Amino acid sequence: MQRYRHYGASYSSSSAPVAEAEAQEEEDEEEEEEEYAEEEVCEEEQPLLEAGVQAVVQDTGGVNEEEVPQRKGEVTPAVSETEAKVPPVESKNGKRTEGGGDAGGGGGGPKYSMFTWFVVLALLGVWSSVAVVYFDIVDYDSVIARAKDFHMNFSQVLQGKLTAYDTDGDGDFDVEDAKVLLGLKEADKTNVGDSPEEKTVLKPEDVSEPEAPELQREEPADATSPGTSTPEETPSAAVPLPPLVEDDFVPDDPRDSTHPHEDDVITIDSTGVLLEETLPEESSVKSGQYVTSSRLSQEAEPTEAEKHSEERAEPEPEREKLKETENIPEAEAEHKLKEKAKKKKPKLLNKFDKTIKAEIDAAEKLLKKGKAEEALRAFEALVQQYPQSPRALYGKAQAEDEVAEKLRSNDMLQRAINSYREAAELPDVAPDLLKAALKRRAERQQFLGRMRGSLATLEKLVQIFPDDVSLKNDLGVAHLLLGDNKGAKKVYEEVLEAAPGNGFAKVHYGFILKSENKIAESIPYLKEGLESGEPGTDDGRFYFHLGDALQRAGDDSAYDWYELGHKRGHFASVWQRSLYNVKGLKAQPWWTPKETGYTDLVKTLERNWRTIRDEALAVMDQNTGLFVPEEENLREKGEWGQYTLWQQGKKDGNSCQGVQKTCSLLERYTEATGCKRGQIKFSVMQPGTHVWPHTGPTNCRLRMHLGLVVPKHGCRIRCTNQTREWEEGKVLIFDDSFEHEVWQDAVSYRLIFIVDVWHPELTQHQRQTLSAI
Repeated sequence: MQRYRHYGASYSSSSAPVAEAEAQEEEDEEEEEEEYAEEEVCEEEQPLLEAGVQAVVQDTGGVNEEEVPQRKGEVTPAVSETEAKVPPVESKNGKRTEGGGDAGGGGGGPKYSMFTWFVVLALLGVWSSVAVVYFDIVDYDSVIARAKDFHMNFSQVLQGKLTAYDTDGDGDFDVEDAKVLLGLKEADKTNVGDSPEEKTVLKPEDVSEPEAPELQREEPADATSPGTSTPEETPSAAVPLPPLVEDDFVPDDPRDSTHPHEDDVITIDSTGVLLEETLPEESSVKSGQYVTSSRLSQEAEPTEAEKHSEERAEPEPEREKLKETENIPEAEAEHKLKEKAKKKKPKLLNKFDKTIKAEIDAAEKLLKKGKAEEALRAFEALVQQYPQSPRALYGKAQAEDEVAEKLRSNDMLQRAINSYREAAELPDVAPDLLKAALKRRAERQQFLGRMRGSLATLEKLVQIFPDDVSLKNDLGVAHLLLGDNKGAKKVYEEVLEAAPGNGFAKVHYGFILKSENKIAESIPYLKEGLESGEPGTDDGRFYFHLGDALQRAGDDSAYDWYELGHKRGHFASVWQRSLYNVKGLKAQPWWTPKETGYTDLVKTLERNWRTIRDEALAVMDQNTGLFVPEEENLREKGEWGQYTLWQQGKKDGNSCQGVQKTCSLLERYTEATGCKRGQIKFSVMQPGTHVWPHTGPTNCRLRMHLGLVVPKHGCRIRCTNQTREWEEGKVLIFDDSFEHEVWQDAVSYRLIFIVDVWHPELTQHQRQTLSAI
């Protein structure tokens, strides 16, 4: 059963998220809040622009309150000497002026003269301002440049505050905007669709690598002009892959939940596994090149393949398709998904629920604010008061789901699963709510390892909504999670018959064909599915298996797909294509005993190699079937048998009884016997055997080969671009997460002893907590 220590590994289903309705309502609220915030900004910043305009109005046509008594004094001469004297007026520059003349003369002359000068100066100020703006007398750039001495970027602040007065649509407030506001120029009419993002055209050489999933996108300080590539336009997965998955590989939807062991049906070779930990930082490793550490990957020089592709004037059609696939902007894909969601807003309320909508919204608001416990209490009260309300019961299930995640409680999650079912079974339930409740129930059942229960839930959904292709895609994934490739194949054949262009169905159907060793048939489905760019297709497993199929078909374009998978963040490099990875581990194909730090283990193996060999030969001579054929579909031809002693950090049954001395030698080396992501086994390979190029599932281990019986000529192993040969009594050490290939062209069998050890840079805590492979 899946445990809540893996809770963060869960991910959504292949179609739109189950909480589509809640996401839409939340999006609407966010838009209203953004509009309200924009209105506040406009109200606060209005004086920044209109201050000068108001001054002009007051100076030219307005009358100050302080001037009213003066004009009354001119009209009515019959006033007392005390009343005729106007109190001092304080001007804007802080000087005080006496408004009256002599007591007996009425004082009209001096006051009228001051007002006239005031009007003249005001008019001069207005025309000076117009001249400055119209003839560009002031160098605004130099003025703003002086603001660099401030602790904040004055340019950004200024442009942010004046964005409300942007009249020409260029994203900032400048001289042209001032001319429009002063009536000296007509505002440019901007088409609605002429956004910088829509005008931007990505070129293949301008495509940057996708950012790490943990990073939040930062808004640029200045508005991006058309034709400029922005971080949002870098190609990435249409739907981000899960950062962690702690279970065995099956070709499920990359947004589906994790799953434990259920059946022993072989659905795929171990070289293609789910993404486990966050991928190492991207490196530029290509054919004939590798780096010594994934931390330094960005410093790798351009590879020959990259240089060659740049020199080509007319790329091949295959590469053109790859570039088209690579240049699908993530922002555009997300925009399309949002638009599609807006077109059809799910309706979760029936007639009765509409009468209590205010109460439901109040409880839902608590849930959206992250107050899951309060929301749960509110929905429980609603369910108790209105037991016939599907929406209230669905809200209760969602709140229980959130609380389960917060508390990491499987018991609470089971309550949520039951509540989803109860909500779907109520009479007069809205179809959209029925679909959302059962879909979420199936996902959470998968998370708990209830694969058969999830399959039954999805089968019910497909019966209710037979025309929903996405539900059938989910059903196919459920069959694959159970190891039922035949059931999944039947489902995807139905999907492709109804929707021949469905990319999600194509990649999964192509994978199933490849698992059946129908290499040539699988290639077009995998290729077209990846090129579709549909959600659920941008998955490292599909890049892996398409490249592998092309390699086996002798097609060199395999490395183009590996390169694209690397650029999409699925592979650490073109050579290193493991998918269960821990970030930041030293990455190199070949290792020395000193580099590993396991020199004692290497010395023990080499000193006792004859003892180990004799026990292995004795087991082989018994002909008891302890050497079982390789079952991972890695051989092109020949015979390859293995006899396993330890697997996933545990002894494999009673296998050590036949080789007791060998096992006793290894007992004290926990870096080997405790390696939950490795094996300890004998490997015998007969003449005429060829093992396809392949990679191991994880970068968390190193593999030692001790030569026991090695013919003088014809046996060799290639890892990346380096080929080596075994020697009897000597240990070879390599990282099998890098591509490697084996040939046995000798005249007799080859026998070696394989010992997997933890990667030396893994901490003790990581070794204890990483899941087994």
